[in-house]
Amino acid sequence: MNDFQMYLHLGFKHIIDLRGSDHILFILALTARYIWSDWKQLLILVTAFTLGHSITLALSVVQWVNMPVNLIELLIPVTILITAFANFGVKSFDFKSKYPIIYFFALFFGLIHGLGFSNYLRSLLGKEESILVPLLSFNIGLELGQLLIVSVILIISFIFVSLLKLDRKKFIQVISGIVFLLAANMVWERLVSFF
Repeated sequence: MNDFQMYLHLGFKHIIDLRGSDHILFILALTARYIWSDWKQLLILVTAFTLGHSITLALSVVQWVNMPVNLIELLIPVTILITAFANFGVKSFDFKSKYPIIYFFALFFGLIHGLGFSNYLRSLLGKEESILVPLLSFNIGLELGQLLIVSVILIISFIFVSLLKLDRKKFIQVISGIVFLLAANMVWERLVSFF
């Protein structure tokens, strides 16, 4: 296996790993309000998150940005809490607004998540001379994993909202409530270890 494939595989595995469920929970909170027919808006949303975490992943790996690991590990579940909470404010499903606030959440919170990804990637790189290929392939792996997670979420929402005819607003609230509680527990655990 060459370096590109190895880092691609590591990036993919990193984001879908259930032991690191914080990134999965964030994507769930971020995309819970969308269904298949909202694919254009969902594409913009995922692109905003990708842009955010790609920037800080690159800046952190080349050591232009350096933040304490404990702080990043605390901020990641805070982003999940805020995103899940914001879902309770969804009043309609007309996502035609040019720049809804959720896009800015995705971009800004992507910056924070990128710092979290970078801690893992830096530990893998060790003394690699060139980081361009590992950085690019790891990021592509993250995106492939993210697309898999988004697809699973859309399938679940299709089953509950379209097939089982569960009210879409209630579906979002139940999913967001579960995510909010799990994220609140993560915040508490990390706050305790932070101090």
